Amino acid sequence: MAGAPTGEGWAGDPETGRAARAMSDRWPWLALVGLGAFHGVNPAMGWLFAVALGLHRRSRTVVLASLAPIALGHAGAVALVALAVVALGTMVDQRVIRVGSGLLLIGWAVYHRLYGSRHRVRVGLRTGMAGLAFWSFLMASAHGAGLMLVPLLLPLDRVGSHAGHLAAPLTARGSLVISLAAVAVHTLAMLAVTGVIAVAVYEWIGLAFLRRGWINLDLLWAVALVVTGLVLLGTSSH
Repeated sequence: MAGAPTGEGWAGDPETGRAARAMSDRWPWLALVGLGAFHGVNPAMGWLFAVALGLHRRSRTVVLASLAPIALGHAGAVALVALAVVALGTMVDQRVIRVGSGLLLIGWAVYHRLYGSRHRVRVGLRTGMAGLAFWSFLMASAHGAGLMLVPLLLPLDRVGSHAGHLAAPLTARGSLVISLAAVAVHTLAMLAVTGVIAVAVYEWIGLAFLRRGWINLDLLWAVALVVTGLVLLGTSSH
């Protein structure tokens, strides 16, 4: 049948097959950017602290300077998960990783929703850049920011094959390089959104809007964790 998928792409339409494979290879990277933007919007991931530091010290430069350690701490927390995925991928079947990560994410979401507010990381406004990076690392870890990336890191562990266009596993070194590149892409997206919001709030909007109409991002975050966990569980049989 014309247009039916075959091992060599799409019969009668190789261009469509190539486009489909290109999109399949591209979507995890686009999702990493989107998830980075989502993390950047969350005030708990750093922009609120950056604005608070700027207001406390009456300096836009402080707001901008705060972005680097915030991004570094976030990247560190995400990189730990990426490294764990790479390490486990050399020893454990991907289905086991998906099931384990899915259950962990759902459990994390329940815990975060019920008890997360009781365990806020306290760092004063007099903290230095190292303290801010450590705070960002702890906040990203406590919110399960890195675990959210697991469904995206696993597809990146496979590349287009050379025989029949099937997926072929990368070497451990290749997986590590790809995973670190994914962390960099995600962090850059998060940094860009965090920076835009922090500057906009500091310069023009002010913090009063948080009391007037900010959405419940804690609830949205918990929902995102559960959805990510369900995606991992749902794809564990493939």
